[in-house]
Amino acid sequence: MIVLHEGQKPVIQQNGDYAVVAITKHGVELARKLGHSFQNADVFYPNKFEKGDEQAHGIQLFTGNVRLALPVLFKTYKGLIFIISLGAVVRLIAPLLKDKKTDPAVLVIDEKGKNVISVLSGHIGGANELTKEVASALNARPIITTAADVQETIAVDLLGKRFGWVWDSAEKLTPVSAAVVNEEKIAVVQESGEKEWWNYGRPLPENIHLYSSIAEALINKSNAALVITHRTLTKEENAILHRGVLYRPKVIVLGIGCNRGTSSEEIEAVIDETLRELQFSKKSVKAICTIDLKKDEAGLLEAAAKNRWEFICYTPDELNSVKIEEPSETVLKFTGAYGVSEPAAKLYSGADKLEIVKKKSGNVTISVAIIRH
Repeated sequence: MIVLHEGQKPVIQQNGDYAVVAITKHGVELARKLGHSFQNADVFYPNKFEKGDEQAHGIQLFTGNVRLALPVLFKTYKGLIFIISLGAVVRLIAPLLKDKKTDPAVLVIDEKGKNVISVLSGHIGGANELTKEVASALNARPIITTAADVQETIAVDLLGKRFGWVWDSAEKLTPVSAAVVNEEKIAVVQESGEKEWWNYGRPLPENIHLYSSIAEALINKSNAALVITHRTLTKEENAILHRGVLYRPKVIVLGIGCNRGTSSEEIEAVIDETLRELQFSKKSVKAICTIDLKKDEAGLLEAAAKNRWEFICYTPDELNSVKIEEPSETVLKFTGAYGVSEPAAKLYSGADKLEIVKKKSGNVTISVAIIRH
């Protein structure tokens, strides 16, 4: 609980780059929806609207006047998303404004989620692009009033944010962003992840070229590159990142079974080893899936929470509804299902074929699937 008192600095826990703040009943419902669909955002609202599941979802409750939290939020987050009236937000943030180079992006959403308004730091702070991303996530109307915002090109630092994509490194964001806005030749290679990242309703700018592989992009030579993949690049492929940004879409699903009491350290060690074998990035893991008998398994819960992965449990009947390659009578005897890791990975991912069907290592059994969008 964050207690807001005059003269006392509130203690918050930052997990994402953006803060979503609501203070009314309807605003809270919208904030929860946005926190779920727009990953990399921390949600804050008053404790009087507590529902009981806030801790599980990483939501932070506060008591007192939200005005007292703003100085800390302003310094902590890259962007602030308020579900509060525009006039009230202007009055709240006015004493905190310093410089457009350092002020965070500020957005306002109406209580019904119909409009997303870019308020502050539209260009340098990224509020305009963030407005488009949030509006897309809510199926709302983005409202941007800056006259210069007419290029409608890729926002390099926000690409795929609403899907939970993350960068491998932020080192090249600035030069690649400059190349995009200066209309230099840009290569885009997408091997996995959501395809609907371009949401302007018109063709890509002429300077942006799509290639089917990194090899093809390298042959055609570009000034900068955007690469979207869950794979670890080879030494030869890494040449594309000389002036490129590597995005990690959330497409890897881990089906896991384990003995009771298996530590999170052992579980993570098996995950790390398996991903190395497959040459997959851990940053692209989306979920751990298992049987509902393991819904309270501390090691699994800790591993999922630490890495901010979804934790999904299925009933034996759900698992048995999936055709698997390696059914086990022994597993059936103890769990009521012919398998755990294999059908769990298939159920969540929708994949017919797994990258690893079933691998046993110590107390852990793991299966790996890729979500194909």
